[in-house]
Amino acid sequence: MEPILTIEALTKYYGKGANQTKALNGITFQVMPGEFLGIMGSSGSGKSTLLNCVATVISPTGGRMTMNGKQVQSLKGAALADYRGKELGYLFQNFELLDNMTARENILLPLSLHDMPEKESRQRLKQLSSYLEIEDILDKFPSQMSGGQKQRVAAARALILNPRIILADEPTGALDSKNAKVLMEKLNGLNQDTNATILMVTHNSDAASYCSRILFIQDGVIFHELRRDIPVETKQDFYERILKVTAQLGGGSANVL
Repeated sequence: MEPILTIEALTKYYGKGANQTKALNGITFQVMPGEFLGIMGSSGSGKSTLLNCVATVISPTGGRMTMNGKQVQSLKGAALADYRGKELGYLFQNFELLDNMTARENILLPLSLHDMPEKESRQRLKQLSSYLEIEDILDKFPSQMSGGQKQRVAAARALILNPRIILADEPTGALDSKNAKVLMEKLNGLNQDTNATILMVTHNSDAASYCSRILFIQDGVIFHELRRDIPVETKQDFYERILKVTAQLGGGSANVL
């Protein structure tokens, strides 16, 4: 099986000389089809920089990123737009919904930028809204929604074009524990039932316990990896193993930002 995403010796440096900061210092890993991969690390470890490099929000200093055989850094114009819009689905911590648009309009917004037949888009919206349990709020504006509803609408928007990989940046960060659990169960269901590939940055050990594999980043490098033995290992057992690693970072899971 070929990887969807390959990261090779990725670096991202800020500043020069004595003031240089190595946010990423030679990161190498692969994301396989259908994998739910978590990225954890202390504040300033480089995990958000990594996600932003994959999303082409920022450009790496060196190394290679390859998506389905195409080198991401070489993409330009229409090819880059297709990569951002069709290959990736981005789920933000703070929802990033447009306040003057309804949930339905927010979800369908990517379709105005990338061609999808109307019949297919209606069917996709129906499937996602049913699965994410947002059918009754499609005509509401963000100001009329709870935090959990906003994030599920944002998830539908990220999924509407059926991307090859979903990038989730602290998706439970703005949610209470109840809504965080609902969202993670939905993401886990998408991963298990539809083979959706997810790359998630999180500080939350419980959210991370839904992953099949976790990479721990420190000082811009991967220093540890955990794999969940599915289906033998329970989510609770995996959670406890995650806590042991995060405790090594100093201060326990609450300090893994």
